[in-house]
Amino acid sequence: METRVTWPVAGLELRREGRRPVIAGRFPYGGLAVLSDRGSVRKERIMQGAFDFTLDDEDLEVNLLFGHDFDKPLASRRNGSLILADSDDALTFTANIDPALEDVTHVRDALKMLGAGLVTGISPGFRVPSKQAVPGAERLDPEPGNPSVMIRSIMALVLYELSLVTRPAYAESQAELRALQHAQPLRQERLLLP
Repeated sequence: METRVTWPVAGLELRREGRRPVIAGRFPYGGLAVLSDRGSVRKERIMQGAFDFTLDDEDLEVNLLFGHDFDKPLASRRNGSLILADSDDALTFTANIDPALEDVTHVRDALKMLGAGLVTGISPGFRVPSKQAVPGAERLDPEPGNPSVMIRSIMALVLYELSLVTRPAYAESQAELRALQHAQPLRQERLLLP
């Protein structure tokens, strides 16, 4: 089953390193995303360690996309333009955009919308392995104090894309255009190069 949810991002930013635009972001673990379907509400959270399979398999392709559209790629793990890193509290990424692609319509649009603060969130595209393949990959629990709302906790998944999106699930999600000298470095405990 394919899942696409908009999640909070702390520190999604656009900067330049020389002529090359760089998009950097952070996907914190444990935050709740609210999913509504025909009047029913459920919540979902990705737990620390859920991305381990993807991070450990360097041959597994992951793309940075604009709006979940595989026809609108921005960076690729396979070609080395998307770097994923993991820490105790977040999955981080750095996407080095090829300056030759800045004339491509969707790349130009994505950079301009991110710089203008219109694109403010990140949404992962992933699959949760079956219970037979990975027992305990996900768990469903009633929300404390509100048992009619279920919380799906994901402990293991296969990530195949991250997408820049316009409507993050949380108000505290941010997107900023920063000059390189003001950009805060991403804390990286484990860096995985493609």
